[in-house]
Amino acid sequence: MADASLRKRIWGWFFFDWASQPFNTLLITFIFAPYIKELMGDGTAAQSAWGFGIGAAGLVIAVLAPVLGALADTGGNRLRWIWLFSAMYVIGAAGLWYAEPGSFNLFTIMTFFAIGMIGMEFATTFTNSMLPDLGKPDEIGRISGNGWAFGYVGGLIALLIMLAFFADNAQTGRTLLGLEPAFGLDATMREGTRFVGPLTAIWFAVFMIPFFLYVRDPKARKAPKGAVRQALRDLRGTLQRLPQDRSLFAYLGSAMFYRDALNGMYAFGGIYAAGVLGWSVQNVGIFGIIAIITGAIAAWFGGKADARFGPKPVIIVCILALTAVAIVIVMISREAIFGVALSDGSALPDIAFYVIGAVIGAAGGVIQAASRTMMVRQANPDRMTEAFGLYALSGKATSFLAPLLIGITTYATGSQQLGVSPVIGLFLIGLVLLVWVKPNGQQAAG
Repeated sequence: MADASLRKRIWGWFFFDWASQPFNTLLITFIFAPYIKELMGDGTAAQSAWGFGIGAAGLVIAVLAPVLGALADTGGNRLRWIWLFSAMYVIGAAGLWYAEPGSFNLFTIMTFFAIGMIGMEFATTFTNSMLPDLGKPDEIGRISGNGWAFGYVGGLIALLIMLAFFADNAQTGRTLLGLEPAFGLDATMREGTRFVGPLTAIWFAVFMIPFFLYVRDPKARKAPKGAVRQALRDLRGTLQRLPQDRSLFAYLGSAMFYRDALNGMYAFGGIYAAGVLGWSVQNVGIFGIIAIITGAIAAWFGGKADARFGPKPVIIVCILALTAVAIVIVMISREAIFGVALSDGSALPDIAFYVIGAVIGAAGGVIQAASRTMMVRQANPDRMTEAFGLYALSGKATSFLAPLLIGITTYATGSQQLGVSPVIGLFLIGLVLLVWVKPNGQQAAG
């Protein structure tokens, strides 16, 4: 009976990844981001606006994530926090419907986007902290990888639905299947493409049901008096002790840089393809399908590799692959590849970028699953939510860095290609810092 109950809890936990993945897939990368570029017309301006919106949300997350994590560890009841941030996810995503061509308010739209992103990130912090409760230490790598793979499948299905029945081409007003947008949505007002916000919200609300039905927080308890003060005191103590735990300190620093670089790839991939290669929302969507399929398959195999070899070598291989991809991206344009001129209308840049998408999807999925496994190995078991709050902080403390560096480099060089080159340096810094990370953490080593 206990095994059956645990299996239900694991599957319920998997469903958070399934429910939340479309925010990344549909909104951050493959549908809404290139749509913003279409609305604004200018790729550079769209890239700047996108960077500001993501950076502002990242700042809020960076400041509050470790505090909320410490509060949850002190006061318990992580599910209560997940309910709250789930509501923010739904409200923020649904509000993107108001991105009407010709009359939308960019500040309002980016505010909705930021609310949804903050909700997603904080909900993820609390669900990630539940990972150690789902299995033995030698099982969590496989569980994390399987959950990430399951989430990728959810994102793929949501993307296929969006492309097949809703996302309308700016020129033809038809979906990828040649259909008019479903439910009588008006293509002239881009209602099919704008429906990506409500669809993401509905998807999340429906598929979080298994999570809330089956996941129970074994640490749930009534918050003691003075919980906030105690949480802040505990957090301050953790931060003061952090440099003494060299392995955890180095890992948080490493993750801060390589996750920022990866998020930069995700956040600007759609806008980059639209600006440099002239891709439509639908072209970017196909790119996304390829990336998600390879990501799901790789995350499953990556979970097995994690269980066998541990997360550290898996992370290293992924960083090397992503660094190579970033170098290749800089060398591809509509006119040339690695400095070799192409004939007019050559499909080679498109093919190359589809291959790049496959590698990004595969390595990106694996590294994110392995990273949360590594965090479990590095953290104090009694302060797990706080640790994942610090993990969220490490992922967002410099979240402005990739967008800012990309914006500055793009402006200075006048090239969207060269503009993404800073991610190469960020990946390499993350790789170097892994030298000081012990595979099983300082506590295990000591």
